[in-house]
Amino acid sequence: MPTMQRVAITGASGMIGTALVGHLKSEGYTVQKLVRRPSRAADEITWDPQAGTVDLEALTGVDAVIHLAGAGVGDKRWTKKYKSEILNSRLLGTTTIANAVNTVKPSVFISASAIGWYGETGNRAVIETDRAGEDFLAAVCREWEGAADLVQDVRTVKLRTGLVLDPTGGALGRMLPLFRFGFGGKLGNGKQWWSWITLHDQIRAITFALESKIQGPVNLTSPNPVTNQEFTAGLARALHRPA
Repeated sequence: MPTMQRVAITGASGMIGTALVGHLKSEGYTVQKLVRRPSRAADEITWDPQAGTVDLEALTGVDAVIHLAGAGVGDKRWTKKYKSEILNSRLLGTTTIANAVNTVKPSVFISASAIGWYGETGNRAVIETDRAGEDFLAAVCREWEGAADLVQDVRTVKLRTGLVLDPTGGALGRMLPLFRFGFGGKLGNGKQWWSWITLHDQIRAITFALESKIQGPVNLTSPNPVTNQEFTAGLARALHRPA
């Protein structure tokens, strides 16, 4: 049985959250999902990031809080309105959860972030101590991690995640239908670097963050980034389709 018994998770219905809930339960954890409606079961805890509220009574006693919630970066076209939603869903949600964590004091707080922190770096490798970039996603990540840094006296891990790949959803899930019908292709000139990680490895990395003593920002990517053109060609070959 794990040392930490009870874990609360936001974003539990997303691709990563769903896989994480299933994995942790299989490892013997008791998992409670934070939901944005009145709870209907013992494994649900109500929260409202817009109002800044969490059911603290239900959250009290958890050993860990894992915060994954936030509007999907690739879900919609980046209109001015949706860019605001991308930022505010992370800023309001993380601030709300950080305040709750400061009250209930679990052993560890794990908060999602992204390698978007670094901005466009071309061929240059980056590490966790590197400064944030200057573009939109870098600005979002600065605000996002800044909200997580409100947590005091609790081990905090910030997951700077790359492109999470799984056929069930996310970027790969959106790309597969196009490629299967022969309509897939590179984005622009295809020279953009894609630092990726499989969903399988992402879940095990989060579990490691939960069970180890690691803290601070952590890059979650495979050791072998590829360009968009290389990824496109590889996916097309795997599906025996042109690109």
